[in-house]
Amino acid sequence: MTDDDVEVLVIGAGLAGLRCAGVLAAAGREVRVWEAGDDVGGRIRTDVVDGFRCDRGFQVLNPAYPELAACVDLDALRLQPFAAGVAVRRERDAAVLAHPLREPARIPKMLASGIIRPREAIGLGRWAAGALRPHTVKSGHGDGAVRERLDRCGARGELRRVVDRFLAGVVLEDTGATSNAFCLLLARMFVLGVPGLPADGMHALPQQLARPLTSRITLGRRVTHVERDGNRWTVRAPDAVARARDVVVAIDPVAAAALTGHPPPAMRGVVTDWWAADEAPSTLPMLWVDGRPRPPGPVLNTAVISAAAPSYAPPGRHLICASALLTAEGEPPEEDATRRHAADVLGADGRGWRLLQRHVIPDALPAQPPPLRVRRPVRIREGLWWCGDHRDTASIQGALVSGRRTAEQILRQMSPSGPS
Repeated sequence: MTDDDVEVLVIGAGLAGLRCAGVLAAAGREVRVWEAGDDVGGRIRTDVVDGFRCDRGFQVLNPAYPELAACVDLDALRLQPFAAGVAVRRERDAAVLAHPLREPARIPKMLASGIIRPREAIGLGRWAAGALRPHTVKSGHGDGAVRERLDRCGARGELRRVVDRFLAGVVLEDTGATSNAFCLLLARMFVLGVPGLPADGMHALPQQLARPLTSRITLGRRVTHVERDGNRWTVRAPDAVARARDVVVAIDPVAAAALTGHPPPAMRGVVTDWWAADEAPSTLPMLWVDGRPRPPGPVLNTAVISAAAPSYAPPGRHLICASALLTAEGEPPEEDATRRHAADVLGADGRGWRLLQRHVIPDALPAQPPPLRVRRPVRIREGLWWCGDHRDTASIQGALVSGRRTAEQILRQMSPSGPS
């Protein structure tokens, strides 16, 4: 089978590829999308197991991401928000650190818990103040490792441990080597918006982006080779060959490197376990972290997902998830270790939990070392492009922005006044 020539062929139907194709289609360009998998979404998929929704890796959608407003109908996703804060397991009890403006009712109990100590809060405040200067942060000027910046600001004690553990669960590394500027951008988004989960699972996000492109997307088509052929590109799959003026490689960074010859960025891995329970171990619709100096297990964070997102569990049932890092060799901790630690953090007995799904994701997120570069080149050579969160920031926002940037550069090149 040989497809007709097309103007633009996008390889990959993840967020970046769908956003790129959507912008090109809206501009009236002939664009097609080839996706190797059996559905759109890339790294964002949702498995339904016995009526429970288990996203592939713990993910949330922050409505404060600026790019969402340009391409997503948030109301249609029916977001179920988490509470604005984090629950902390301590040596003898638990406490909540809540956003004082969004959760004012929690302030008295938060202060009475003693989790906020003036000296620790001042040090952390010095660090967090950088999130109020987004233009400076995005420039990466004077950037360094987040661990060093927190040290320099005098962030210490229990609050520092909570921040370290929270960030580790977001950037998927626990050494503090991630760009401080990137962590401040994340902190800014958490201040501006309250993350949530779509009623139908995180997969609803790429499904919505794909809907206007349905006739242009071919699933189950894995590209094996991309080569220059005169003034066009030939793209080969086992069941098809296409020729295109422009080709956009929008698959994961490791696979993209194999097609383009460009080295992939360092990637971070994670394992996420999902359990069903008859009793809710906590009714707090929050993410939990272990604030103790020596945590007794590998869990970065855990949550009773159904407390925040009831649609993720059948009526009367409860859904718990926990995430942990992979070892240097890419191996996950044992499931019973994550179960015991998650239950301990939640103050529960996890022996009755039933494992629904275990997602081991070796290449879950591109590393973001300092200095931060939020706009990496998307043009590889004439007519060959790539996009994804590895070209911008390692986030949903970054993937969407990267796809749009690539499409806009292609359109400028195609315009009569643009480059030939």
